[in-house]
Amino acid sequence: MHYPLENIKVLDMTRVLAGPYCTMVLADLGAEVIKLESPGTGDDSRAFGPYIEDESAYFMSLNRNKESFTLNLKNDKAKEIFKELIKKVDVVVENFKPGTMEKLGLGYDVLKELNPQLIYAASSGFGHTGPYSDRPAYDGVIQAMGGIMSITGQKGGEPTRVGPSVADIFSGLFTAIGILSSINKRSFTGVGAKVDVSMLDCQVGILENAIARYFVTGNSPKPEGNKHASIVPFEPFDTSDGKIMVAAGNDKLFGYFCNLIGTPELIKDERFATNPMRNKNYDALRPLIAEQMLKRSTAEWKVALIEAGVPSGPINNVEMVVTDEQVLFRNMIQEVHHPKIGMSHLPGIPIKISGVDDNIRFAAPMLGQHNEKILSEYLGYSKEEVDKLKEGGVL
Repeated sequence: MHYPLENIKVLDMTRVLAGPYCTMVLADLGAEVIKLESPGTGDDSRAFGPYIEDESAYFMSLNRNKESFTLNLKNDKAKEIFKELIKKVDVVVENFKPGTMEKLGLGYDVLKELNPQLIYAASSGFGHTGPYSDRPAYDGVIQAMGGIMSITGQKGGEPTRVGPSVADIFSGLFTAIGILSSINKRSFTGVGAKVDVSMLDCQVGILENAIARYFVTGNSPKPEGNKHASIVPFEPFDTSDGKIMVAAGNDKLFGYFCNLIGTPELIKDERFATNPMRNKNYDALRPLIAEQMLKRSTAEWKVALIEAGVPSGPINNVEMVVTDEQVLFRNMIQEVHHPKIGMSHLPGIPIKISGVDDNIRFAAPMLGQHNEKILSEYLGYSKEEVDKLKEGGVL
């Protein structure tokens, strides 16, 4: 068995979320990822809870399949080692504030001279160009500036941050895509590239139809709650004992749905005959559907909607998600052995590739766990030489 990226070596300088998410994707696909961390403290997220035996579950969820290597880049010898490693790897990834690597004397212009085939990937709040490039940023700031908060939340309510850190996560995903694209380009040009990904750019890029709606109408979209802005019915409805999500995304599905809930007359009603008309007459249609949905329980509707071929599903909490039979069947909750805490649970690998094992190979590393291994395998250092580096404050 061969992993898609098993021949790719990545030097990962990232911390917290956007960068580690990117390198986790690469590691899950088989890349050999060396996680470069500061001695003593490591990735900032090692200090984020919740904890198991003083180990951060947050950190463990983002750094599986990686090896930890510590270097004090304020030390000249450490910089020498870093430059030697650059000659041995395919990709270096960082998510520092722009200019940080240049201050260390390790910017792209320096590194590409050491390794012309190097792919240098940088994920930052606002990118390496533009009037905001030197500003710091976190997910909440980017969600606010990138428009997603303005269209999220209950109708008439306050702008609302999306629960998961989607600005970070999408930045990580787009950075991974940029790296993979550059690897392919390198295969026929023979030279590397710089990949510059801005969290703000990514947030703008995923606003979906909100931007289209603005340019068509001239009005900024506002929060719609759980209702879809363009498709009706596409939202949760109360049942006799809870709620269920219904997404009748076209006229055919609307017909199935109407027949199921006992209102076939709505199919021929001119007000609801097409999706644009249903959207226009939403306030008249919704009460008619809502009345019918109250007549059965969530469990009853779940079965009936599936049998009728109408896309639907219960509103699961996290406990329900991690015990869902489909989620478990797809290996999306895995137990992984950690060197300190023993078995731990992690989200699985969502990319399923034929002939490739989608099991997590190993848990997130302890800080500096692989120092000796990396220095020995990549640069030929002996154990005695590694010990001297530790004593000298290099590692």
